[in-house]
Amino acid sequence: MPGADFDTIVAISTPPGRGGIGVVRISGARAKEIAGAILNFRNPIQWRNRQAQLAHLVDSQGNVIDEVVTTFFAKPRSYTGEDVVEVACHGAPVVLRHAVERAISAGARMAEPGEFTLRAYVSGRIDLPQAEAIRDLIEATTLYQARIAAQQAGGSVSRRIAPLKEQLLELIALLEAGIDFAEDDVAVAQAAEILRRLDPIREGICRLASSFQYGHLVSHGFSLAVVGRPNVGKSSLFNRLLEQDRAIVTDIPGTTRDLVSETAAIGGIPVKLYDTAGVRETGELIETLGIERTYQAMADADLTLVVVDLSQPAAAADRDLITRAANQGRWLLAANKCDLPRATGLPPEAIPVSALTGDGIAELRDAILESVAPKGAWEQESGFITSVRHEHLLREAADYLAKGATAAGANVPHEMLLLDLYSALGPINAITGATTADDILNRIFSTFCIGK
Repeated sequence: MPGADFDTIVAISTPPGRGGIGVVRISGARAKEIAGAILNFRNPIQWRNRQAQLAHLVDSQGNVIDEVVTTFFAKPRSYTGEDVVEVACHGAPVVLRHAVERAISAGARMAEPGEFTLRAYVSGRIDLPQAEAIRDLIEATTLYQARIAAQQAGGSVSRRIAPLKEQLLELIALLEAGIDFAEDDVAVAQAAEILRRLDPIREGICRLASSFQYGHLVSHGFSLAVVGRPNVGKSSLFNRLLEQDRAIVTDIPGTTRDLVSETAAIGGIPVKLYDTAGVRETGELIETLGIERTYQAMADADLTLVVVDLSQPAAAADRDLITRAANQGRWLLAANKCDLPRATGLPPEAIPVSALTGDGIAELRDAILESVAPKGAWEQESGFITSVRHEHLLREAADYLAKGATAAGANVPHEMLLLDLYSALGPINAITGATTADDILNRIFSTFCIGK
């Protein structure tokens, strides 16, 4: 494991490139010593926790390279749980590299990817879900993603799992006590009592695992194909949803001949939008290839938005597209140009919009979100999971708990039932951190009056 020797590590903590400020982070037992070796302080250095001080970054000959601000974070209340010194330099890449090289020559080691967060986990500052949430926060592309990741980095997932794990540990302790300390008159739980305790745990684990359906959308987004006949306003609607002029818009049919894609945020969820070639009968090779790509985009997209023109009579091509979209999966119907006199009736499932004036766009955005993320999911904002690893582990735990419930109902010996419960505990531990044998024993002795 990187950093298992707990030597002092150093790395640039700000993104690559030029900027006003760049930060070099040093973590480990020798952080203060190494920082003192590469910096000259105006006044005698006094390392006070969370206090910033001015200093000069110097080269090996003592020449000043940059004026920096140095902040010290004392263990154990630093990010890594170790002594940490952060050196804020001017953001020239050559200056930042020099600071790192000087720190390495003074005895530090270059940090491995993610090693600062690994040390935070090893020191107990954060648990595994929080560590994974920090990664998600760094990679967030929308404010909503960032807010959810910040909640998880603050322990929202851990707090959701903790009571379920606690109940499982209590049940394991109950059965272990009944087996190991029968001579001390500890009551052996009956099947009804075991099931009464086990069913809420399994239901809670299953609910949390099911929340990944929504959590995956938050973390990865979804794709939306905008399709329709030529000149129904697909590209205009595409631009309106993007809130920028990305696709070319003209009155000439067949302007869009290839897929045009761009990512937008709808309700804080990233959406990959595809503007497609208008579907019509044509003998032109390039346009025919574009239409084939339209059909492929419909097949690949998570949601298809079929656009029709309310100012024109409904055409057979409209009905064919609607049928194809309905057969392929989730779809919506947008009736564009609602600002013009209507030449056709509004289908009951259609959402009237105007790409020109913006009428109905807010309702269309709501309908898009409702199609892929029903409103009930939004109510779990602080409790859903976004990691596929967590989903797999929770479903594995739920499967073992189901086997345990079957075993309890069949009155199998508790030694055999415990195998299922410990098997369920394993995947949960892989999320929250390990449970030791001492943890189980402590629960037994703290719960029961054994050996009186």
